[in-house]
This record gives sequence, structure tokens and C-alpha cells, in this order.
Amino acid sequence: MANILGELVTYKDVVIIGAGGAGLMCAIEAGKRGRSVIIIEHNSDIGKKIRISGGGRCNFTNSQTKPDNYLSQNPHFAKSALARFTPEDFCRLVKNHQIPFHEKKLGQLFCDESSQNIIELLKKECVNYNVDILLETSVVQASFQDGLFCLSTSKGAYQSQSLVIATGGLSIPSLGATDFGYKIARQFNINVLPCRPALVPLTLKEKDLAVFKTLSGVSLDTIVTYEQASFRENILFTHKGLSGPAILQISSYWQPKKPIHINFIPELDMRQVLHEHRSETLLLGNFLKRHLPARLAEVLCDHFLGNKPLNRYSSEQLQQIGQRLNDWQFIPSGTEGYAKAEVTAGGIDTNELSSKTMEAKKVPGLFFIGEVVDVTGHLGGFNFQWAWASGFAAGQYA
Repeated sequence: MANILGELVTYKDVVIIGAGGAGLMCAIEAGKRGRSVIIIEHNSDIGKKIRISGGGRCNFTNSQTKPDNYLSQNPHFAKSALARFTPEDFCRLVKNHQIPFHEKKLGQLFCDESSQNIIELLKKECVNYNVDILLETSVVQASFQDGLFCLSTSKGAYQSQSLVIATGGLSIPSLGATDFGYKIARQFNINVLPCRPALVPLTLKEKDLAVFKTLSGVSLDTIVTYEQASFRENILFTHKGLSGPAILQISSYWQPKKPIHINFIPELDMRQVLHEHRSETLLLGNFLKRHLPARLAEVLCDHFLGNKPLNRYSSEQLQQIGQRLNDWQFIPSGTEGYAKAEVTAGGIDTNELSSKTMEAKKVPGLFFIGEVVDVTGHLGGFNFQWAWASGFAAGQYA
């Protein structure tokens, strides 16, 4: 300990702010190198997002991870870290700790028992490599003086050779999310790209909501498209608009005032199907109930398509109906915001960082990892894999 201006100062080689997945992984890797490491966390426990992930079973990675699963203004930035710490690497760690897990679908890997298993794994690894964790501690001030980072906290002062920002984004403020990481970046003149909620439910305009909120709870398999991005998964109608995996995925791409396209019956060309049945006397609504949830078929017919016998529609009308069913357009009014967003898109400009080390080019010794960086994964374990990979990368150099 040093004594500066009457205040005791603890020296560590590495100070990491944030005890989420990225910060913990970085601490473990730096500890393996014999570095003295402390994690400072303002919450009362580590890994709050890990705990709630996957319905409490933690979708801790995705076996099909590839760079295409990530959004960033620089789509190449994540490649280096993802190549050096893969889903297989994290699975090896999980197996070493004898944690049972399974693949749910689409490469999504979950704990058989509880997300607490992953938290305990990370805690044990931190103990193994002499990582100190300081909980319920807020950082009051950070600066760089005489070659060292100096931090004033609610529990004392710290100096370090390396400072790692692993504070996450703005999503789920109820878990303690703040803009601290962005503030630190700006303090050191590091560019921060505009942030927005991602993997978030979309809200509908009043006129659409008046019609579709009666379907709250209805779910169906669809293809949802926005510009070049397209996902085949379920959507879920809610009392505010649209949710479900396909909507959460597309929300990361969606821009305000632009339409999203939903194919309600993706396995069929409904123009062809309706053409083949054009001579039938069956009501359109009853016919559509063969392919859609009954309540959705009723709403579409009551408000948009009519409900006459099929043989009373012209061929052109049936073509238009079929086209709409395969390409229904909504212009969302917005999103449900950071409170419901799983992650934050945007953040620390990757042009400011080394893709190999995650170190700031302008400020040697300062690192940014995890969600605070402008790298946003798809739904399904990809954001945890980015946390592990970016934390691993920084941990080799911090």
C-alpha cells in the first residue's frame, strides 16, 4: 500500500470494473499470468445477468457461433477474439467443473440445473487465481497519473498498471446497469457510438394496437425480415405490440419509422394455395384457421381481409390476400426500451480498440470488453460468448 495525500492506496496490477461475464473471464486470465487482480462491482453479487439468463438456466454460449452472428459498425472487429476463445473452450471449462448441460435448439447451450452453476464456476476460478472481488463498491473518480490509473472508490483508493472497463451497457437498469463505461471512455477522449436497446420487444402504433392487442399471448412460427436481415422463429403478440425470438432478433437491426415484414405462413406460398382453393365455398376465415391460430385468422379477416366464401373473391383479390399473408408489414412505434432489452447496441467505437487485445489505442493500459463495446450478438448465447472471448483476449495482455 502507498500513502498519497494521507489516503491509503492499494496497488494492483489490474483493476477491473464490473463483475459480469466479461470482467470475470478477464480477471481469471490475467490471474493465470500471475497478475494481481481486483474486480470492483457496485452490485451486491457477481453475475447478475448470468443469473437471470435463459430462464434461470443460463444460455451460456452457442455452438454455432460465427462472426455473422454479431452486429457492429466494424463487422470484422470481433473475429480475432472469437477465434481465440471458442464455444468449445468455454464448454471445456464447464465440463471441467462437472456442470451438466444440454443443447436446446439452434446450437443454444444451457445448464441442466441452474445458472448459479456458471456463477460458481467463475467464482472458483477467481479463487484459484487469487482474484479479489470487491462488492457494493462504487467508483467515484478515475484518472491517469505518472503511468498509473488511480481510482477513488467508496471503499478506498486503488492504483493499477491496467484498467479494464467491463461495466456492460444500459439494458435492464433494474439489475444495476449504468452509463459508467461510456463516461470513462469520453473522459479519455475515446469515441462512443450512439446506443440503442437491442433484443427488445417492439411496440405498435395505436391504430395497429387497437386491433392486435386482443391477440396478446398468441404465438406462431414466422419469418421476420428487416431489409437484409431475416429470422425464422416464433413471434408473440403482447398487450404492447410484438415480442418472441424473431422480433427480438430483428429489433437489433430495426430503425425507427421503417417497416418490418412478417411471413405468417412461411412454409407455404399462400397465393398459390388460395388459387388452388378458389372454387371452394368455405369462408376465408375458416380456411385460414387451417394454417394460423384461430384468433389471428379471425382478426385478420375481421379487420383486413374480409370473410367471404373463397369462391366470392376474385383471383386478383386472392392473390393480394396471399401476398399479404406471406408479407405482412408493420411499422413499429418504437421498442419497450432498455428496461426490457436484453442488450445494448452501439457503445465504444471499435476503431478506438485493438481487436487483438481490446486495449484503447489512445490510452495504453485501458481496456474495454463485453457489452460496453460496439459488438452485439444475436439471441441464443452469442452475447455470452462475446463476453467470454473479449474477456479472454484482454486477460492475455492486461
